[in-house]
Amino acid sequence: MPQVLSAPLVVEFLFTRSLGPVQSAFLTGLRERTVLGVRTCDGRTLVPPVEYDPATAEELRDLVEVAATGTVTTWAWNPSPRRGQPLERPFAWVLVRLDGADTALLHALDAPGPDAVRTGMRVRVRWAPERGGAITDIACFEPYESEAAAGEPSPHSGEFTGPVTGIVAPARLDYTYSPGRAQTGYIEALAERRTVGERCPSCRKVYVPPRGACPTCGVATDERVEVGPAGTVTTYCIVNIKAKNAMNDAIEVPYVYAHIALDGADLALHGRIGGIPYDQVRMGLRVEPVWPESSSVGRHPDHYRPTGEPDADYDTYKELI
Repeated sequence: MPQVLSAPLVVEFLFTRSLGPVQSAFLTGLRERTVLGVRTCDGRTLVPPVEYDPATAEELRDLVEVAATGTVTTWAWNPSPRRGQPLERPFAWVLVRLDGADTALLHALDAPGPDAVRTGMRVRVRWAPERGGAITDIACFEPYESEAAAGEPSPHSGEFTGPVTGIVAPARLDYTYSPGRAQTGYIEALAERRTVGERCPSCRKVYVPPRGACPTCGVATDERVEVGPAGTVTTYCIVNIKAKNAMNDAIEVPYVYAHIALDGADLALHGRIGGIPYDQVRMGLRVEPVWPESSSVGRHPDHYRPTGEPDADYDTYKELI
């Protein structure tokens, strides 16, 4: 049996958001080594603070300062820290109820091992040496010998010099993807500049890219069928967002992405249309693939260009729109 492909993949982007008055005060306070919570109408103190009461949805604005010490309410040991986590060595994820708060804050606890962590242990904030107004201004928590809890929270105006009004938070997902048997064959064929689908043994439709099973009949597909290389534009859209092609060259905007029904296929795939002005692309246009000069820059066609054939009749592709 041929080997099924797998590859490490990364999805990464920057998330930018503005802050309301409560979150702005909380993050600015961390920069100033001050932990703020918010008081609800029934007298509870929420840390981290929120702008609306989670029970009543009432707007909250009464800020209070709580202690930088607290008690672990629950925990889990992390033996293998990942990229971007608070500590590079093994640590515990902990929920800490800071003194004066009624809810717990999630962060890392620097401990020598899981035997050194327990529910009910006392901890305190270890501040980051350089702070800019983010949750990472708390570098982590560390064990704290004192058994006595600090007093009641005190009112705080929430006013600081140079308040933080927005944050840019990186989001990243690292994972390993395996396309499965059917798409492994599809990808390997693309490396040979061929497009291969699979035929359903029941309805006889050819699916490209293959899915390993017919989505209509629910039966496995294993008969491989080579399709194309030419095809027909069934529908399309004009794109005004800057992008680059497989060779990392900028694509001139506007450009067109289309659904293309390759000859012999019963499912349209999408691809960029080139070699023709964007405003001349049309339904029924006959196109063919243009492959990158080197397979090292990508397995898929870089784009599709007109073949010069007459446009396909609508009845030949109307079921694939």
